[in-house]
Amino acid sequence: MAKFLVILDVDSTLIENEVIELLAAHAGSEPEVTEITTRAMNGELDFEQSLRARVATLAGLPESVLAESGRDIQVTHGAEEMIAAVVAAGGLVAAVSGGFHELLDPVARTLGLSYARANRLEVIDGRLTGKVIGPVIDAQAKANALHEWAKDSGTPLSATIAVGDGANDLLMMKAAALSVGITAKPIVRANVDVHIDSRDLSALLPLLGLRG
Repeated sequence: MAKFLVILDVDSTLIENEVIELLAAHAGSEPEVTEITTRAMNGELDFEQSLRARVATLAGLPESVLAESGRDIQVTHGAEEMIAAVVAAGGLVAAVSGGFHELLDPVARTLGLSYARANRLEVIDGRLTGKVIGPVIDAQAKANALHEWAKDSGTPLSATIAVGDGANDLLMMKAAALSVGITAKPIVRANVDVHIDSRDLSALLPLLGLRG
């Protein structure tokens, strides 16, 4: 049984980047994708529709852009310190993303996350098709992941913490015992229990009683 379970959003939370924008830079569609991302995270657009629209701009890119974009990912300051402290205290850390497994998985392995879930990009004959495979990881899917991982790890919901920055994180945050925004969009700031104004995930530790 885990002492507690911290579940992080990925883009602009666990990492400094929006991975769809890293990929879009290779397709020349970054301005369009950035605008759609901003509107979706502010809760102005349906997430699944916005995701499919953004991914469609990637059609035809070689599969190699996944590894190239992955090398540009910057983990948010304090993430390693926070994860090490949580694990040392008998807790678990997980990540659930509206981004993509192809970019999340290497980060999850490096950081030693216990669980990770994201969308999958369709690749045929070495090129992105502009589509995702399987169910889209939207707001409900993020909340479902929290429930599933809490049950799997034997962690009571009363010991779950959800951390994020966008509208897509709100259902997950509602399901958790403690919701934490990190430099979050206004819609999130208005609904979380605690907001962190700095880009430093180690600021979670006092909230967990792991640092004074």
